[in-house]
Amino acid sequence: MINKMHTGDIYPPYDKEIFAKQTECLDKLYDFNQTRPTELEKRGKMLKEMFCEIGENCYIEPPFHANFGGKHVHFGNNIYANFNLSLVDDTHIYVGDCTMFGPNVTVATAGHPILPELREQGYQYNMPVHIGRNCWLGAGVIVLPGVTIGDNTVVGAGSVVTKDLPSNVVAVGNPCRVLREINDRDKEYYFKDRKIEL
Repeated sequence: MINKMHTGDIYPPYDKEIFAKQTECLDKLYDFNQTRPTELEKRGKMLKEMFCEIGENCYIEPPFHANFGGKHVHFGNNIYANFNLSLVDDTHIYVGDCTMFGPNVTVATAGHPILPELREQGYQYNMPVHIGRNCWLGAGVIVLPGVTIGDNTVVGAGSVVTKDLPSNVVAVGNPCRVLREINDRDKEYYFKDRKIEL
């Protein structure tokens, strides 16, 4: 059953072996969420133990939620996540360097069959999620199973990403759609009529 977690097949998630491994991961996650704000070095060490892969200079603001405590999560370098990041990591989630998550973002790999009889028996399936390099997911974004988001893409607050998004775009809405490409105006203005003056 553990193999079926990563093949996209339907399986019963209440399998005893799966549950035992998940509980062990959730114990580590619990400890991470109990750390003090001054314990940054401790948090960093804990994340390296919890995650499948995690690069340098990654910061996750507790509370952090993950079905398997990050066991199936692959983070690049310099990733920032505000509070209440929820990673439904029943299978793999890949995030590129320099990506930022606003508060209350959910990235889900797990789904349940539409057929009521299968749901009644508790079946689920998992599809991996890929988020590119240097993306920004605004507050309250939800990313659904199997989605790929391209590099440099900005997803507006409250969006529900049901399908793949290309690189270098601003996308918003429910369901999330491409609003526009990142363009020359973005090189001059950072917010409405506020000019970039560094």
